Amino acid sequence: MYMKWDKKEISPEKVKEISVKYGCDLLTASILLRRGHDTGESIRYFLEDDITSLRNPFALDGMEDAVERILAAKEEGEKVLIFGDSDVDGITGTALLAGYLEDIGMDVTWRIPTGDDAYGLSMDAVEEFAAKDGTLIITVDCGISRFAEIKRAGELYIDVIVTDHHEPQDELPQALVIVNPKLRDSSYPFRNLSGCGVAFKLVCALRFAQKSDLYGQQVCLLNTRPLNDAWIIEIAKMRNLHVVDTLIETVVPGMISIGETRLPSFLEGQHILCWDAQFHKQSFAKLFGKGVEIGIMDIAPQIGKEIPQTAGQSLLRIKELSKIAKYSQKELSELDVFVNLFSSYARIKEKNAEDTERENADLQLAALGTIADIMPLLDENRIIVRRGIEALEKKPRPGLLQLLQKLDLAGRHFDTKDISWKLCPSINAARRMGSAQTAAALFFEKDLLKRERLATELASMNEKRKALEEETWTAIEPQVYKSFDEYDQKLTMVFSEKINKGVTGLMAQRACRTFNVPSMAISVNDDICTGSIRSSRGYNVHTLFEQCSDLFIDSGGHQAAGGFSMTMKNWDLFLDRLKKAAAAIEFDQIPDEETVKIDAELPHDFLSPDILKLADRFEPYGNDNEPLVFMTKNITVREINFIGKPEAKHVKMILDAGKYKWPALYWQSAERVTNREFGINDKVDVAFNLSRDYFKGNETPQLMVVDLRKS
Repeated sequence: MYMKWDKKEISPEKVKEISVKYGCDLLTASILLRRGHDTGESIRYFLEDDITSLRNPFALDGMEDAVERILAAKEEGEKVLIFGDSDVDGITGTALLAGYLEDIGMDVTWRIPTGDDAYGLSMDAVEEFAAKDGTLIITVDCGISRFAEIKRAGELYIDVIVTDHHEPQDELPQALVIVNPKLRDSSYPFRNLSGCGVAFKLVCALRFAQKSDLYGQQVCLLNTRPLNDAWIIEIAKMRNLHVVDTLIETVVPGMISIGETRLPSFLEGQHILCWDAQFHKQSFAKLFGKGVEIGIMDIAPQIGKEIPQTAGQSLLRIKELSKIAKYSQKELSELDVFVNLFSSYARIKEKNAEDTERENADLQLAALGTIADIMPLLDENRIIVRRGIEALEKKPRPGLLQLLQKLDLAGRHFDTKDISWKLCPSINAARRMGSAQTAAALFFEKDLLKRERLATELASMNEKRKALEEETWTAIEPQVYKSFDEYDQKLTMVFSEKINKGVTGLMAQRACRTFNVPSMAISVNDDICTGSIRSSRGYNVHTLFEQCSDLFIDSGGHQAAGGFSMTMKNWDLFLDRLKKAAAAIEFDQIPDEETVKIDAELPHDFLSPDILKLADRFEPYGNDNEPLVFMTKNITVREINFIGKPEAKHVKMILDAGKYKWPALYWQSAERVTNREFGINDKVDVAFNLSRDYFKGNETPQLMVVDLRKS
């Protein structure tokens, strides 16, 4: 049965417009448009990957309060506990934050759930930390649902800073500070950071606070410009490089005094910067008379030294050169340009080679957390992952280096698939096998030989995890199929004592892939049920959790995945609500497993190794950014070989495009050859992904066939 090939119709005029406006080739523009990226804000994160495009961490609510409390703890020599989740996202975030606090000389320890510990901050952790005279707990990738534990910490005079990215409930825990982009009233423009991503933002804010004289200071950027018979005075008030207030006054020369405007109250006590002080002083004299003077500092010469292309240029001219202006959805004013320019200058000025190296090491962890937690690879997550992978290839941080060597990934190019299928499962295997401490220890261990032993242990645990996964799936597969019909083919749910709680997520994911519906797997151990759910086709699992929240001991997750624990006394109530919830499920997306969405059709001339550069530009691939799918017609099959053990199920081919011949892999297709659906010397149409094959240190471009048919 052939799949349906769907190449979305797009406007040629719109393709040309995107190509011209954003400076990309027509093929790239067509792919962007076909994937729904038609705004500058969205396109920017595909065409640019400069680290300065990351969003300001102080735009996260509570960030400055968190930084202040941590720096106070440093000043007073307080004991600090970093408590993280035990999955890849939590472990990497814990290592990132605890490692930074240790580097700046703080008395810091870390802890994650291990063995049979429940998810999240525990009462035992709070009580034991209090007994050691600890005074500050910072959670990573957890905490947003730990009401009783955080309340108890307060009773023991321990402050708690929650850094998390899970969906909050209507009520929030009584923490000193909560930093979470998903808070209901959050003004942060991107909700989908990973838990480690939030920890990375906190470290970036701390590094700024430690390095920059601008931390905690308010600065006003002032600009004046003529408009017909009047003048526009525009001012941005910034704190920690984040705009906190703006003022725009329109003034006709000689009509009012400066005291009749809002300027004095807005500027009182502020440090005022401008671009070309002489011009703006003359503007104020023209507007309010020569007796009016305003204390302003010309920042242009200093910025010109750090960013040479701006030296001697006007803001209008700089706007023409600005990448940010190119991608902005609105027409940027001179003040907008000034704000962006000043922010870039301040970031460049504060950073030295040592900071850059440490930031690269941090980005490696943030990339792993983002990929492992299946965060959307859009917006700033693309920069985090792209730059993190680049740093991981060039100079892996200790611990990761040893694990990469053990997995034969060191010293070569790799992508998100390598990380999500090889690296992250090896780290996660420790948690699934009941020893999350082993994975966490790898990131903290100072001794090389011990790191190598830990990496070996993780690789061994991962092999055991694979065997456990296959054994468990074989045992529960009939029940999964049965539940699919019981829940009207809208949900699957399997529960069993045979399911180790460490693999509930894997079982849910496997059922989800099999049936393309939300799927749940629950481990039953004595009186406690521990479950995981994975979503499909746009269903928000948080909706289900809300309907059952009073039955759970605890729960947490995102729209696409979640977990919970519950006592068996609530089981019947849970089943009743689950059936009602399943009946009410309405999917946003139609099943498309039989449809191949084509990003572009390539003529034979385009099938050169250079096409890999285009595929690389759209990396990193993952959630909400699947690998590009190309199609080409009338390509010739030159060779066919069967591969696979013990039974040859797959096909390796050579496809002839004229000037170039391409190796191609086509999984689960041997039967199509034996049935003579295609053969050697046939002309075929192919839908495919681009990839690279690595063998004995050599890299070879290849096609991964998604579907194939005779021309």
